[in-house]
Amino acid sequence: MSLINIIIDNIKVRAEEGITILDAAKKAGIKIPTLCAMPELGFTPGSCRMCVVEVVGMPALVASCAYPVKEGLNIYTNNRRVVRARKMTLEFLLANHPLDCMTCEKSGSCILEDLAYDLGIKKSRFKQNKKEIAIDNNNPFIVRELDKCVLCGRCVEICNEIQQSNILDFGFRGIKTEIVVDGGVDLKNSNCVFCGQCVAVCPVGALTDKEAQGKGRTWEFEKIKTTCNYCGCGCNFDFNVKEGKVVKVTSNPESIVNGINLCAKGRFGYDYIHHKDRLTTPLIRKKGKLKKASWEEAYQLISSKFTQIKKENGSDSLAVLSSAKCTNEENYLLMKFGRAVLGTNNVDHCARLCHSATVAGLAQAFGSGAMTNSIKELANALAIYLTGSNTTENHPIIALEIKKAVTKNGAKLIVADPREIELVKYATLWLRQRPGTDVALFNGLMNVIINEGLEDKEFIAQRTEGYEELRKTVLKYTPEVVEKITGVPAEDIRKAARIYATAPTASLIYSMGITQHTTGTDNVLSTANLAMLTGNVGKESAGVNPLRGQSNVQGACDLGALPNVYSGYQKVTDPQVKEKFSKAWGVDLSDKLGLTVVEILNAAYKGKIRGIFIMAENPAMSDPDLNHAREALKKTEFLVVSDIFMTETAELADV
Repeated sequence: MSLINIIIDNIKVRAEEGITILDAAKKAGIKIPTLCAMPELGFTPGSCRMCVVEVVGMPALVASCAYPVKEGLNIYTNNRRVVRARKMTLEFLLANHPLDCMTCEKSGSCILEDLAYDLGIKKSRFKQNKKEIAIDNNNPFIVRELDKCVLCGRCVEICNEIQQSNILDFGFRGIKTEIVVDGGVDLKNSNCVFCGQCVAVCPVGALTDKEAQGKGRTWEFEKIKTTCNYCGCGCNFDFNVKEGKVVKVTSNPESIVNGINLCAKGRFGYDYIHHKDRLTTPLIRKKGKLKKASWEEAYQLISSKFTQIKKENGSDSLAVLSSAKCTNEENYLLMKFGRAVLGTNNVDHCARLCHSATVAGLAQAFGSGAMTNSIKELANALAIYLTGSNTTENHPIIALEIKKAVTKNGAKLIVADPREIELVKYATLWLRQRPGTDVALFNGLMNVIINEGLEDKEFIAQRTEGYEELRKTVLKYTPEVVEKITGVPAEDIRKAARIYATAPTASLIYSMGITQHTTGTDNVLSTANLAMLTGNVGKESAGVNPLRGQSNVQGACDLGALPNVYSGYQKVTDPQVKEKFSKAWGVDLSDKLGLTVVEILNAAYKGKIRGIFIMAENPAMSDPDLNHAREALKKTEFLVVSDIFMTETAELADV
């Protein structure tokens, strides 16, 4: 885009042609007040009129958030005419706005309050009856006080354009206009998913966090940036802390992962932090019951019992289960404890049950079991193949990027899933395969691509191995053969293959719907084969992207909480790797492959595993065979559980 010359407040400015006056002024360091506009999210409705400016030669003031710049414009953002208009607009807003700022939850972070102060408005000259609208607070998360609403439209925009829930809109007309929910119901009885996006963008006190009511003012909070620990998106946000307690969560617009966006879990699911049932002291089983103990007593018992078991039964009678809900550092330390202190490679965590297929498959294909794209890149993919993932429920922020790709950027979405997930509404094609037939479906897609000459021959020749073997295999899987296996119509297989192969950038996204199978690794290898066949690896917005279940499955795997590898996927059976870690840790290490979590529980059931350390995992509840898992844990001679609540597994612990 070409640069043009404009003048803002007698300052010569070079700006990109076509951007708004508001953006041009911001880039030049000139502040223009706004109430409704949020350019960073694409919101420029021009409805509040607070951002008006004077353009020389124009008879009326213009909304800077909506007016594009062009060569030679002469603009005044703060002259007498402009300030007078802003004051008038503000007085109209204040005429029917409650002036209970002293008790308002938004005080200190209210844009209307700041504007009134900056413009010196003491009171409105206009007399109008204040709105009296019933407060909507019969839901667990959000308080709606519509008498404070200034009708800026931010909540409507973010609900409809970003979240795409489409439950908020303007209702009624004239002075009776208000924001309505699902045509006129309260939030509790609507289709609201309680993402809280509307709360995040509301400039006044019309929408607030219910749980934070009366617990602190804006200036009293210390903001601490942190990472959400619910799903694998890795969203960042700010804890608002007062007197050592988290009062609420607010968005961190600077987050590369999610920006201002959060889901219900991230925004409102923080009450566990100070929950009355949190464990705060060690517990030791005495006479069959868990009793409070000192940290020193707990450490001594753990040390002596593990030492005894190791001496009497050998190192491989011990095991540790790490956690995908804990940090990289914690996973590394527990992995090191198991190997360097206990002397065993019986180290594993829950990825074994969800994404070990990803580690095995993508590491074999690409050298790393991680996403090949960033989350933000997904919105710019021109074709997306989604399989084995109910993304809107399990990875809501990534679902927003997929929706954006389709509705804003024109991407074609292919959903391959037996279930009619929400994203089917956005899909060009829905391939409803029979469960367990994913490899056949992928082979069918590759068959069409090869037969129609849609493969990326240059990429295959320069960057891949084993193409001829793949070609011979998939040529057997014609669309008609695959239709009989999968139930997906042959013509839909052809359409999907053409969409994926001809798109300049195609992203393949999957989750546990294809990994938690006996053929999980083959399913993952098939995703890699399809991407490499079409050259959709190694470039922006094109690749293979596994969506992890827990918040740090990737980190736990990368840091070596697995029975066959150290951190960085270095094999425990490699003599050089063993020597390197032995030297670094100052101990002799085992080169024997460890047991997986399934094998650990089976061995415990048989009495071969005598001691287990479990960190932030709950196999007594999450194992497919609960009775078997609980019996195995009961048979363990010494069980240590490190957790923040009394889980079903913790109830069986010795410490």
